[in-house]
Amino acid sequence: MLNDVRRSFYEVLIAQKMIDTNDQMVRIGEEGARAAEQLWAAAEVSRADVLQAQIEAEMAKVSRNVAENRHRAAWRRLAGRLGRPDIEATPLLGEVDSGLPQFDWDESLSRLWAGSPELAGARAALQRARCNLALQQRLRYPNVEVQAIVKYDETVDQTLADVGVGIALPVFDRNQGNIVTADAELIAAGREVRRLELELRDRLVTAFEQYATARWQVDVYNNTILPNSKASLDMTTIGYREGELGYLTLLTAQRTYFSVNLEYLAALNQLWTESVRIEGLLLSGGLEAPE
Repeated sequence: MLNDVRRSFYEVLIAQKMIDTNDQMVRIGEEGARAAEQLWAAAEVSRADVLQAQIEAEMAKVSRNVAENRHRAAWRRLAGRLGRPDIEATPLLGEVDSGLPQFDWDESLSRLWAGSPELAGARAALQRARCNLALQQRLRYPNVEVQAIVKYDETVDQTLADVGVGIALPVFDRNQGNIVTADAELIAAGREVRRLELELRDRLVTAFEQYATARWQVDVYNNTILPNSKASLDMTTIGYREGELGYLTLLTAQRTYFSVNLEYLAALNQLWTESVRIEGLLLSGGLEAPE
């Protein structure tokens, strides 16, 4: 449940960032539409350019509406996982692009095998199987039964005592069936531990691959792609307003800047999702019925 809450928390933060990005694109689109109308009035662009600018501004508003719905759904998931579905949406404090986690494969695998409650359950079952085998092996030797009785006989007015000792003689039954069954259960329990270790490792491979890819993408976006796309948009906007560049060039720069920012946020979302999985020992499904 804690992992689910943490994932939902970062999902809401990313959704907030997406709304901010779409707000910026709405502003850029509206500014582009106004600039196109001014250039058209000066007979420097065609009416088609004005219509295209207006279309792009409206499409930015549509994208913002999608971002709002996504944020609303993310908040509702977070509230439900907190057990407070009635709380109102409010801005969350936190930075999704700072303090990014770093994981090492060998350390993550060792931590998973040492701390996984799934694996702990399988190891407990293995220990129970060992104890059951030891019990069944001991039961091949019968117990000695000792009985003592003290009674009073009124007919002879005497107190009598009886002592009895009994032992079963296992001629044919030496608990062979139960011993064989317990031994097979012990072997199965040991193999289940190994199977679960390999399964957890396989699941960690997938999570670590997605984490490593997202971490690399976030670094590249931060270091080169985002600054370059912003600089390209700024220069293209100035050139378009001065009539040096056509609207198609501006439109390409705007779309590139917009898509780059959304892809960056998607990479951040993937990074935090997989980081929570790795740090949280691959556990999920806090609201699912227990097995």
